[in-house]
Amino acid sequence: MKAEVRENLLAKLRAGEPRFPGIVGFDDSVLPHLERALLAGHDLVLLGERGQGKTRLIRTITGLLDEWTPVVEGCEINDHPYEPVCARCRALARELGDELPVAWKHRDERYGEKLATPDTSVGDLIGDVDPIKIAEGRTLGDPETVHFGLVPRTNRGVFSVNELPDLAERIQVSLLNVLEERDIQVRGYNLRLPLDILLIASANPEDYTNRGRIITPLKDRFGAEIRTHYPLTIEDELALIRQESMPDIGAAVPEHLVETIARFTRLVRESTSVDARSGVSARFSIAAAETAAASAVRRAAISGEEQPVTRVCDLANVVHSLRGKVEFEVSEEGRETEILAHLLRRATAETFRSRLGGVELAPLTDKFAQGNQVESGELVPAGELLHRIGPVDGLSKIMSRLGMGEGEESPGHAAAALEFALEGLYLMRRLSKDDLDGVTVYRT
Repeated sequence: MKAEVRENLLAKLRAGEPRFPGIVGFDDSVLPHLERALLAGHDLVLLGERGQGKTRLIRTITGLLDEWTPVVEGCEINDHPYEPVCARCRALARELGDELPVAWKHRDERYGEKLATPDTSVGDLIGDVDPIKIAEGRTLGDPETVHFGLVPRTNRGVFSVNELPDLAERIQVSLLNVLEERDIQVRGYNLRLPLDILLIASANPEDYTNRGRIITPLKDRFGAEIRTHYPLTIEDELALIRQESMPDIGAAVPEHLVETIARFTRLVRESTSVDARSGVSARFSIAAAETAAASAVRRAAISGEEQPVTRVCDLANVVHSLRGKVEFEVSEEGRETEILAHLLRRATAETFRSRLGGVELAPLTDKFAQGNQVESGELVPAGELLHRIGPVDGLSKIMSRLGMGEGEESPGHAAAALEFALEGLYLMRRLSKDDLDGVTVYRT
């Protein structure tokens, strides 16, 4: 099985084909280590904080298997027709010879996964005696009375144990033979079942979980330990949000708001008020983009707006929805919303400087020269906001700098661009702003 993975990986490397589709930000760090481990035929552990894509990465490894592989038909552990190992298939092979029935398994069926929980038993992973088979008349010493667990049922495939330290230490012992001797033992049976399997585990750093550890003999049997990480660059963060956020919520999320969310996520990760050991999952930024889009959809449903576009006023809802996804330091108890709101303002200001720094916004600020004010808010439709602001010279340049290209010239996009410019001017202290019950008023 590991030779199969090695050959297919080498073929993809030589052809320059993608090896792990959908994985973002690991090209120059994690993936080279993973490829070396697979080429060496090692079982391995992926170590990293929550939401770093460990499980997603493990699941892509099935793409390195042959698309179809032959198995003995009806075999619980996917025996190879030429080399059956279970008692049933060996007996069938002796009886039927070349007439042994063969089935074909797709590579997606050759993957098994178990989330390690404290109630996981050896029977779940390895197997146990099946009392129903004994009741049917088989003797207790008959190997066919064994009900195989998840690991042997993934024979000739990839098996993943997620959050391995959460597995009780006495249960981890049951994996020792699987990794080194490549066999299993079930209770007192004289049963040696050589397994052909690639075992991959994921784990959070031990200093964070405090719920358990990987026992030393088991850790020694893994050939490689690979450390994962969060996206290292803003570009990777943006790519991850675009790839993973729901495409069918019903509202467009402009490029500058996706960048704001990406910067917001990075600021939260770097904040001294947040528990760095727990990390801030990539799901945080994905959920933020989806929440902001959902706010625009809600506005459209209430106001009758067509083609809703997410605006900067929709980002405020992210703070309240997602504060439960972040673990703060004990000293910051009670200030969670305040901290996240401050970091969101910083992210908005950074995006404003990045996108609209140096752009002439005098035509927009002139709208407030005579003491005028503009009222916006999460329930103000785009057309109404544009009417309140009035014509603005240079709007097309503002929209272009915010990444709005061809096909993004709707009133919703124009309103999103102007509201973001107003918010940036407020953060740069060139305008003032009052917030009250979902209503935002910009003035001099």
